[in-house]
Formats: sequence, C-alpha cells, structure tokens
Amino acid sequence: MELSCFGSHLGWAACVLVLALLLRARRKGSWHPRMSPTDLTGKTAIVTGANCGIGKYVAWDLARRNARTILACRSRERGQAAVEEIQKATGNPNVLLRIVDISNMASIRRFAKQIRQEEKRLDILVNNAGVTGLPFSITSEGLEQTFATNYLGPFLLTNLLLDTMKGSTPARIVNVSSFRHVQGTANMKHLTGEERPKSFDQSYRSTKLMNILFTNELARRLQGTGVTANSLNPGTVKTEIMRHFNWLVRLLFSIVSIFLMSAEEGAASTIYCAVSEEVADITGKYFDSDCRLVLPTTAARDPGLARKLWEESERLTGLAESGRM
Repeated sequence: MELSCFGSHLGWAACVLVLALLLRARRKGSWHPRMSPTDLTGKTAIVTGANCGIGKYVAWDLARRNARTILACRSRERGQAAVEEIQKATGNPNVLLRIVDISNMASIRRFAKQIRQEEKRLDILVNNAGVTGLPFSITSEGLEQTFATNYLGPFLLTNLLLDTMKGSTPARIVNVSSFRHVQGTANMKHLTGEERPKSFDQSYRSTKLMNILFTNELARRLQGTGVTANSLNPGTVKTEIMRHFNWLVRLLFSIVSIFLMSAEEGAASTIYCAVSEEVADITGKYFDSDCRLVLPTTAARDPGLARKLWEESERLTGLAESGRM
C-alpha cells in the first residue's frame, strides 16, 4: 500500500515537472508589470490571501502604483508582516491589513461591512485566496471546506462589495482560477458535501471551474455598470499552496519547484487583468499565464450551468434571502 502510494506520488511529481517545463517553454512573457505605466493614485484595491505568494506580489505591485492597498488575510501576524514589508519596499503608507476568513461566511459579512463603512470607493478586487490538499470536511456553516474557501467565499465577498464598486467606476474584479479547471466538474452537491468529490485534487479542480463560471455570470449581470470581471490562470507557480499536503508530496513539490514559475512571474496575469490598459473594456473573459486571451473549457462557457451555479450559491450563502446586507 505504501509502495503504491509512493509510486502515485512519483507519478504526480513527474506530471507536474513535465507540465511546468511545457508551460515555461511556451510562456512568451510579452507583458510584464514593470512595462505598465498605470498609476493608481486615488484608487483603492483589495487583495485576498495577500500575506504570501502571488497575492503578496500583486499587493506589492498595486501599492507601488500608489493604490490604497488592503490586504485581506486570515492571519493577523503574517498579514501585518506583509503590510510592513510592502510599505517599506514601496514607500506607500496606505497599505492596510483587514482580517477575514474566506472560508467563513459570517467572517466575510463582517469584513464587507467594515469595508463599506471605512472605504469611500473600491476600484479593484482581486479574489486570490485559495487552498488545496485539505481533507474533506464540513464547516460550522454546513459548507465543504475547500469549496467554501475557493469558491463560495469569493462569491459572497464580491456580491457584498458590488455596490461600492459600482460607485467607483470604472472598476475591475479579478478572479484567480487555474488551468486545472479543465478537469473540474460543477456538481452543486459538492458545495455542501452532500456528495463527496473523489479526491481533494478533484475538489480543487472543480472550484477553479466554478471560479470561471461565476466570473462569466457576474460579467453578464454587470453589463453597463462600468464594473468588469475576468478570470485567469496564473500558471504552475512555486507558492505555499501545497502546505496542506503530506511531507512526501511537499518534498516532491520542493524538488520540482526549481522548474516552476516564481510568485512574481505567476502574478503577472493577475496584475495584467487588474491594471493594464489593454483589459480596460474587456469583461467575462479568461486569460492564460502569459496574459493571452484564451478560451476555457466548454463547461466553463456554459451559460445555463453558470446561472444554475449562481442561484445555488446565492441560496447557500444567504444572499437569496438577505440580499447584500
């Protein structure tokens, strides 16, 4: 059993290595954040999961452009350390920490209420926070942990902040997905654990598919408001996202990570969607890690499935009954 498990991990590592090499080989790098002159003075941005990895680098880039940058983090200690580091590196004193647990709908409601009370505007919302490798578990609110963190949390947060964003147009919503959405499914029963995904990996892939479906339906609903919504694939990036896996997987990931993109490289497509002039009037689209506009899988482009998922998500997060309160 242990030998079989080890073999499967080696196979997983080999697949990651080959995929990483292929992705790096085809990455053209035609757009780099430092090439963009966009200045965000007077603008306000929120980045979730901004204490490390891609989120931290995105927050750094927005701060260096003079945005009032809010790091939405679960850990006060790690979040504050990131705030101080970004302030020092950019010279921007308007880098702030606000605490939120993206897997907890009550925490999200408190966070959104605080933002609406404190902030006069919100120009950029980057839904970056995400997890993988978590064992199947149901939260105290009756939601499956991975789906709550990666999908339902961002869905609720975005909806609760929409009115503020509509009053700050033009505004942008950026949802971080993954190329692995192609193997995902949009089974509504997974959201509450009524049906269990075959593995934690299937859970992750499915949440990334749901991120794109949510983005597309959101863009449709926001037509004519001046608020755009796009999703993206950051690529195969060396971050802390593997921290919930066992030691063997973490070791294998560490070995192949020398071939992976850095957090700075992985943040490029997120920053592109958040600040580039090229994306200013684009909405409801999906961008690859090299900032190219590409088509996601067929399931991700199904408008009927997107509407069905939206309606179920409204019900599960309480939006259908309480609105954006």
